[in-house]
Formats: sequence, C-alpha cells, structure tokens
Amino acid sequence: MRHLPTIFRQVRRSSKQAGFFALCVALSLAALTAVSGFARNVKLALEKDARSLHAADIIVQSPDPISDDMIRAINGLAAQGKILRANVHEFYSVVLTADETASVLSMIKAVSPGYPFYGNVVLASGGKFDEKLTPGTCIVAKNLLGRTGLSIGDKVKVGHATLKIVDVVTNEPDRPLALFTLGPRVFIHDADLASTGLLATGSRIRRKVLIKALDPQGIDAVAARLRNIAPMAGERVDTFRTARSAVKRFFDNFLFFLKLVGLFILAVSGIGIQSTLMALFNENQSTVAVMKTVGAGTRYIITHFLFMVFALAAIGTIVGIVAGMAAQSVLFWRLSPMLPGRVSWTFSLGGVVEALAMGGIIVLLFSALPLYRLGQMRPVTILYRRPPTRTSRWPATIASVSLVLFFLGLVAWHMADIRFGVRFVGTMGGMILFSALVAQLALAVVKRLPIRNLALRQAARGLFRRGNATKSVLITLTVSLSVIFGDLLLERNLAVTFVHAFPADTPNVYFLDVQPHQVEAFQKAVDRPVRFYPVVRARITAVNSQNIDYQKEKRKRRDNLSRVFNLTYRESLLADESIIDGDTLFHDKWTEPQVSIMDTIASMHPMKIGDRIQFKIQGVPLTARVASIRSREKQSFSPFFYFVFPTSVLEKAPQTLFCAIEIPPGQVGPLQNRLVAQFPNVSVIDLSQTIGTLVRLLERLSRIMFVFAFFSIASGMLILASSVSATRSERIAESAYYKILGADRRFVWTVFALENILIGLLGGLLGLAMAQSIAYWICTEQFDIGYRPFIAASTAMVGLTVILVVAVGLGASRSIMAKKPVTYLRKQQNG
Repeated sequence: MRHLPTIFRQVRRSSKQAGFFALCVALSLAALTAVSGFARNVKLALEKDARSLHAADIIVQSPDPISDDMIRAINGLAAQGKILRANVHEFYSVVLTADETASVLSMIKAVSPGYPFYGNVVLASGGKFDEKLTPGTCIVAKNLLGRTGLSIGDKVKVGHATLKIVDVVTNEPDRPLALFTLGPRVFIHDADLASTGLLATGSRIRRKVLIKALDPQGIDAVAARLRNIAPMAGERVDTFRTARSAVKRFFDNFLFFLKLVGLFILAVSGIGIQSTLMALFNENQSTVAVMKTVGAGTRYIITHFLFMVFALAAIGTIVGIVAGMAAQSVLFWRLSPMLPGRVSWTFSLGGVVEALAMGGIIVLLFSALPLYRLGQMRPVTILYRRPPTRTSRWPATIASVSLVLFFLGLVAWHMADIRFGVRFVGTMGGMILFSALVAQLALAVVKRLPIRNLALRQAARGLFRRGNATKSVLITLTVSLSVIFGDLLLERNLAVTFVHAFPADTPNVYFLDVQPHQVEAFQKAVDRPVRFYPVVRARITAVNSQNIDYQKEKRKRRDNLSRVFNLTYRESLLADESIIDGDTLFHDKWTEPQVSIMDTIASMHPMKIGDRIQFKIQGVPLTARVASIRSREKQSFSPFFYFVFPTSVLEKAPQTLFCAIEIPPGQVGPLQNRLVAQFPNVSVIDLSQTIGTLVRLLERLSRIMFVFAFFSIASGMLILASSVSATRSERIAESAYYKILGADRRFVWTVFALENILIGLLGGLLGLAMAQSIAYWICTEQFDIGYRPFIAASTAMVGLTVILVVAVGLGASRSIMAKKPVTYLRKQQNG
C-alpha cells in the first residue's frame, strides 16, 4: 500500500500515457472476450439442444439406400419396443406450379410420421406439424410462395406428384443453415415419396433413419449394435452427441476462424501494450533517476512500477470486458440469420473469469521487457542525457520466446486442430517479423533521402525523434491494414470473377440427374447443342490396399477422401485439362481397370502413377490403377471430374447424366419451367444465383472481420497518439525554435502534418503491398482464378489511411502547437 500515493501522482502526471496503455489492454481483452464469449454461448446452446439439432437420439444416414441388414436390425428393435423410428429423405428438385408457369429449385424433405422426436417444426399457422402434413399435402418455406406467386391452398408439382400447400414452415429443429441452401424448404409426406418418381432416378438423395430410444440409458448400446451391422463406408451411425449437424459444422469452422482472428488481434494489441508502456516509463525516467540516486534498488523500482502496471491494467481489463460483451451483441446481431433459435446472448461468468486471467497473463508478458529495461536505467544516463549503454539481447530473446510459447498454449487450449493453429501462429509471427524488417528498411531509405523542401525535411527527421514509436506504429499499421486490405481485395476479385463477369461462352446453368433414356428428348427440348457427362457415384475404400480412415479424413478442414465422389468415363482430355504426370490418359498395354486422377486428389492423399485405388460403386467393389495425373489449366465454370475412367470400365455402371449450358439470364426461367414439366426428375441450378448467395455470405463475414480488424487499427492509432505524447517535450522545443527563427504557425502545422502523412503513407503502402501479395497468392494458387489489383480502390484505401493517421496525429499535437515560445523559454531558464 505504501506505493499507492506515489503511483497515483505518477499516473496523474502521465495521465495520457497511462490512458493509452489502459486502452491498449482494453482492446486486446475486448477482442478476446468477444470471441471466447460468443463461442462459449454457441457451444453451450448447441450442446444443450443437441437432441433437437438432430431431432433424434440416434441417426443412421447414407447417400445410398439403407442396407437390408440395417433395415432388418432397426425393424427388429422397433418390434421389441426398444425404439421408435422415422424415415427422412432429403434431396434437391425443381418444384413447379400446377399451371407450369413458374418453378424454383427447392430442398425437398420427405418425412414419415413421428418426425421430429425432439424439437418442434414451427408453422406460421401455429398448428401441429404431424396433423398438418398428411398424404397429398406439403408444407413450404415462405420464400417459395414469394418466388412463385402461390399462396396456401394452391398446388405444386414435385416430380410426378401434385401436392396441396397447407402451411408455411418458419423453423425446424434439424434445419441446415439457410444461407447455404440452394432453394427453399418443401416438406412432403413419406407416403407421397414413391409417387414423385424421384427415388428411382439415381438422384443425390440423403437418406436418414431417425431413432428415439425408449430407454435413454440404452442409447449408446443401440448405436453400437447398429454400427456393427453397417456394411458400407457411406452408412453412418451416430448419436446426438457424436453427430455433427449442418449448423454445428458451420459454427465449428466459423468459431475456429474467429479464434484465429482473436489471436491475431491479441498479438497486434500486444505491440501496442508494449509500446505505450515504454512511452509511459520514458516519461518517468527522471523519477527513476531520483529514486535510484537516493538509494532505491532495482527490485524496489520494478515492484513499484509493476504495481502501477497492474493498477492500470485492471482498469483496462474492466473496460475491455464491457467492450467485449458489446462486441458479442454485435456478433449475435450480424449472425442472427444463421443462428439456431436456441442460441442467444447470455452472461457467462466463466468467460469473464477467463478474460480476467488472460488479461493478467497478457499484461505480464508484454510488460516484462519494458520493466526489465526500466530497472537497467542508470541515473547518470537520465540526468545528463547521455546515450544509453548497450544492453544484452538475452532479455528480448527470452521475452520473444515466452510470447511464442504463450500463443502456442492458447492454440492448444482453444483449438481442436492444433497443427493448423501452430502453422497460424508461425504465419502470424512471420507477418509481424516481415513487417518489422520492411518498416526498418523503409525508414532507413527515408533517412538517407536528399530532401530539399525544408518542411518535408524536418518532417522526415521527426520520424527519428528520440522516443518516437514510428517503427511500432508502422508494424501495427502494416499488419492490420494487410488483413483489412487483403480481405477487401479478395472479396472484390471473387465478386468480379464469379458474379459480374460471365464470359459469353461460359455455361451458367447446370442440369443434373438426366437419365440415359431421356437424352434425345432432352436435347430436342433445349434446342441447342448439348454435351452430356456421365456420372457414377462411388466412395474410395482403400489406396494400395490400405483402408481409408474416414474419421481421420473428416477431421481435415479441407476436401478429403471421406465423401462420395462423382466418377465419369471418356477417352480424351477436356479443353482446359493437361496431363502433368504420365504419357497418355490411359495405357494401351495395361489390361486391368485404369483411372486418371486430378492433381487435387493427389494433394488430399499421396498418389502416383501405378498406385491402385479401391472404389465401391453402390456396394460393388472396383480396383483401378492410376494411369495419369491431370490438372486444370484455368479456373472456369466448365465441368470437371476428379476421376476419369475408360468407357469400357464404367459404361454399364448405374449412372445419371448432367450437362452445362450457356443460357441468357432472361431465358433461364421459361426454359426451366418447360424442362421440369417434361422431365420432373431433372434438377436445374442457375450458377449465377448460387454464386451470388455465396458472395452475400462472404460480404456478411467480411463485415464481421472488419469489426475485429478495427481493434488492431485502433491499437496502431493509440501507439501513434502515445508516441506524440511521449515526445511532447521534444515537439514543444521544436515548435518553439521554429517560431523563434521566424516560422509562422502554418509552417509548424505543415511539418507535423507532413510527418503524419509520411507515417500514413508508409504504413498504408506497406500494408497494401502485403495485402496485394497475399490476395494474389490466394486467388491464383488456392482459388485458381485471375487476379485484379483494383488500383483505384487500393489508392482510396491508402488515402483513407493517411487521413486517419493525420487526424489522430494532429489531434494529439494540438496542445503542443498551442504552446508559445516564451512559455518554453521561461521554463528552460527556471529549470
């Protein structure tokens, strides 16, 4: 307690620097609190209502018909009174109005009585779902009515069946995320499924059997029994605890992304904490000198200022937690269309305790080096303004290693995919290190430039003013702006490539599940040349006799071998394909079945020429030898396949056909209506609308990203303001000398403005250069699309950065430039 009076006086004397430090702590804690609190609320809500998210205790699902053995086992359990069951079939199909004047691609969900076992399907009328949905009826989403002009009581055609609309669904327990569905939901009765004629077409149907265990204690035992029966790789048995709903899959990935963003902001804010604390300690150098002169030891001084740090950090932590809770509400508001109805904002004591503990650790780690250097100050250096003696580099090295270990610990604690998290920490550290090197190089160049203009020359010298945190400001701005600028550049490139720039000869409409016997009639109906692509659906079961570990594959955060693949057959390459390994597509001398694979597959799992891949095609095994590896020369909307077989291998396998056609936008609707009336089984996907949905989602997530990136930009602005405050005496002296030598107030303002313009330009240009490089690499290497630098938008972004920096810098300098020379001279004379 004996330190408190002195600490209070020092904080009051350096109130601006103390405030900047507390705000940097607040920014770091706000980002962490917002992300962890949001994640905690979502996770608890999803775990609490896990049964409702799946509408059952046990879920058996398969893209192929459920095996006879599995059906017998389920029927046997039901006959014994151990379970209740309900069938669910989900697939896309075009729904047509009764008069065939309008149609819309929809997600059909056929359910049997009993669905859902948990949760409720909420209807607009307030009626009960099982009473409303009867044979011959359907319940639709509201947007289907808006897109077709229908109303309740009208009839629609689903395949060959004509059904009456009896109600509107507003929510369902096991719904997928609305933003990712290609069309509105349509519920039909399981009894009407056969009359639609869509089951026998080979369509992409997701089949599920929902099971409710009448003895809750026996759920795991029933699930284990059914798993032992499942004969197919594609037939999965999960409980509500182990299954991942579409909602949960999305939020697992999105929360993973948000945690990465939170770590990034934490690292950038940490630079602010360290820089503002250095400035705060620099303002108290004379106090340290006096304390040491009268006999205070290094331990006493470090303890004294450590109390000050934690007192200010406590204030910053409280502000950060409050701001973080406000940011959580923004997250819930921005993501409300995607959130399940059960997820809502609630106060989390655990989250607050976590934030408090994290705040203490963050402050201690980022304050260690400034405190050490404070203890190493010598009175003679401070009082007589001698250059500081060179200190050992070990403390800085130890502090850096501790910070890296701290972030690795956060990765291990918060993230399931530790390997990816470690790579992220490495990338983040690399960005900061690269920014530091580039900033150092840029400042070295500016320092050596022969500048003739007096105001500009003085502004450039001001960048290297003693106590100026120019380098820290540049590092923070460069890293933060590279993320913001890169995000905007990626968003614009995706929009231009996929939304605003359909080349004239590019197919924009896909027709799926055309049956072989419908080819001739379909071609006449579209009245234009059509190329059909055969599709055979299969799973990979093994590579070189080593079975695929499906659970391990599913844990990968990229495309993997656990899913169902579309195989095709032909004897030649497509126009945009080339062979990158192998002499020809297939080898004439090989007698066993062959397959050509895309290089994307080889990146999922190591494969080379001569390897053998085992497939299972609707229960029938097929082993094929890799004959060649292909690559696509450019990204386009043209169809492509990962696996291509010789015609003789697959032509007799169960298959459907699809084609891609370029159709003027105004003709898509009428053609779709006509084709669906003639071929009810055919699904039509307007690619421009699909990509538009994706881009709208990206825009929403981008705005959320911008909100979080604001925290890191704010850290940079705080460092800048802190730097101005820390060099207050030097700036006052400069201003006084300028005025004594005859310069007017305008000249002084010009020098300080040019200094901030240089900082803004350097930070903006360096951030833009990094952003352009990162965005170019992602577009060309990851998305395989062309890249546009958007010069006008990039210039505007740098311009806005300069305006922001100048506004903050001059705002912080107003009181300095208001000082009159006589005031400074009197102070010097009295001193």
